[in-house]
Amino acid sequence: MKKDDRTVLKRELRRLWRSMDFVSRNPALNDENSPESQIFAELYQQLGMLWEFLGLQCRHWDGYRKNRSGTMLCRICGKLRGADEYWLLLPRKGNKSIGSKTMPTSDETFPHKRAAVVLRDSINFHGVHLTVDVQNAYRSRLLDRDITIASDRIVHFEESGVECMSDTHTLRIRLRARDQKSGLPYGAFPSELPRKLIKQFPILLEYDRHNRFVGVTIFKPSPGARMRASGKMKVKRRDR
Repeated sequence: MKKDDRTVLKRELRRLWRSMDFVSRNPALNDENSPESQIFAELYQQLGMLWEFLGLQCRHWDGYRKNRSGTMLCRICGKLRGADEYWLLLPRKGNKSIGSKTMPTSDETFPHKRAAVVLRDSINFHGVHLTVDVQNAYRSRLLDRDITIASDRIVHFEESGVECMSDTHTLRIRLRARDQKSGLPYGAFPSELPRKLIKQFPILLEYDRHNRFVGVTIFKPSPGARMRASGKMKVKRRDR
């Protein structure tokens, strides 16, 4: 938001608060059974909703202040620090920004998945279903064995029957929805490529029990491997 837009937002909030003060101090509110009291109470609720939506435009640029009860409030919009937002305000056209890139927050291994979840959010955007899952490491049980699920950030979207999922180490594309009765798909590396070239083309083809092609998995190179491939990482050799 530009500086001029911040000035406009501050002015609109001051006007709103003056209107809320005027409505809340009206003598008609003292008589709960009067028609005027119900009208002014409804007006106050509508002004409160306007406050909620104006606050969505605020990024709390001026920091927070402490009120008499010790609660931290935004100096611009007056919202409580750390409070959950249940509304989104997006421009109708152009670039839209929701939240920020969230990564795992702890090196601790949590006892179960529910405790390890950092973020789980989804949106249907013009026919595309997008889901973002961020989790810390947690313990799980697979085939009667205790295992540790590593921390990860998983981005998944679906469009016209095509699924694409990206995590820390892989990029997976599937062309058809997986049949739950068929179980997990099988995988195989391209047999025509020499083994030394497969390291340069880390692609795993996926197929189901009926030998139908269902997708492909691409293994992402580690950051160190990318740097070595580009020549940016130099390995020092010790003279013997």
